[in-house]
Amino acid sequence: MGRVTFDFAGQVAAITGGAQGIGKGSAQAFAQAGARVYVVDLDERGGEAVARGIREGGGHATFLPCDVTDADRVAAVFDRLVGEAGRLDVLINSAGGFWKQLSIEDTPEDEWDRVVDLNLKSLFLCAKAAIPTFKRQRSGCIVSIGSMAGVTVLQPSSPPYAAAKAGVHSLTRVLAFELGPYGVTANAIAPGTTATERVVAVRSQEQRDMIGRTTLVGRIAEVADMVGWVLFLATREAAYLTGQTLSVNGGRLMV
Repeated sequence: MGRVTFDFAGQVAAITGGAQGIGKGSAQAFAQAGARVYVVDLDERGGEAVARGIREGGGHATFLPCDVTDADRVAAVFDRLVGEAGRLDVLINSAGGFWKQLSIEDTPEDEWDRVVDLNLKSLFLCAKAAIPTFKRQRSGCIVSIGSMAGVTVLQPSSPPYAAAKAGVHSLTRVLAFELGPYGVTANAIAPGTTATERVVAVRSQEQRDMIGRTTLVGRIAEVADMVGWVLFLATREAAYLTGQTLSVNGGRLMV
């Protein structure tokens, strides 16, 4: 079977949460496909390493440090990005995650606020900052990383993470509705549990093995299993697809 290739030459892509996981994989893949990439993350060491690796491989990448839960910092970063690049074609909202597996009863309020802000408020702020450019161009696309946890109940998990990811899927539909008249698409993917650095730190090997056994393909997802779908949703070929959440979970959940 021939290899599927993507062409984003001449396009500008901003990837939040680009220092690791699906965000890192997406940043590398967009650069390999010819895009000028902006890696946006709070992790300065990790984010700069990703951008530097892309440049050393012949790609074009810039790291922009940013707390994507802070409205002023987000606005400043997108102002700089558009000022330098002159445009923005793709926004990938990949910042997110959780750190503790808790019940609702055991979830402290500050944990709720922290996780919801990172996973949902960040999407709102970054989309809001990108919209004026998208409207001016009358083009663009938003791809957000939701979760299988936002579609069904997974245990053990994180209540604020599940609620926030359900919000990601809903906000994606609102963005599609509002931006469709301007030629802008908004979609999300709902990954099954994926072996990112964060997941390996949060979930035990026993849990990861169990998750793999519950999928029809017999293994836990890797970052590469998600990145192709992120890129596809940003292609011209996907321009008629908007307001959708694609479940990429190895058959673990079929609805």
